[in-house]
Amino acid sequence: MKIPTTLKHKPVIVVEDYDKIDGHFAWETDAKGLSLGLAQWNDRGKVEISGKVWRYTGEKWSRQSEELPITRILDLAILVVETTKYFQDAYRFEKFYDVTNPVVEIIGLQGNRMTVEIAMDNPKIDEDILLFHDTLQKDGELIGERLRTLKRLLDEAGY
Repeated sequence: MKIPTTLKHKPVIVVEDYDKIDGHFAWETDAKGLSLGLAQWNDRGKVEISGKVWRYTGEKWSRQSEELPITRILDLAILVVETTKYFQDAYRFEKFYDVTNPVVEIIGLQGNRMTVEIAMDNPKIDEDILLFHDTLQKDGELIGERLRTLKRLLDEAGY
């Protein structure tokens, strides 16, 4: 499906027919495309690149389409990598985490830090973390394929 180019987000690079490869939702999703382009919130003289998931209801483009700044997209990718890495090594904890130290990793960014940690305020953390782990295991092939592709592309680009 063609992604609209006349709306506030101005696509520059697109993935059309994303619905065919949308993980477990492939062929049964309203996410019809992805794009990187010029953000809809750009002010005069201040341009940001954003990514957008384009959702289509069957009749019109949905207001649930999501636009994120490119740095947030990359931060989410970092979070995914760190999370999968953590759960690969989680066997070392009796309950998948150390109750005395919920910090998974501290990652330096922009002269500050992104602290990745277990959500200890979640009242059902024990139950939810087991479900999360099981889902990561079940989705390992889908996630691994994307992470390997990302690694290959980063290596090819010299990062």
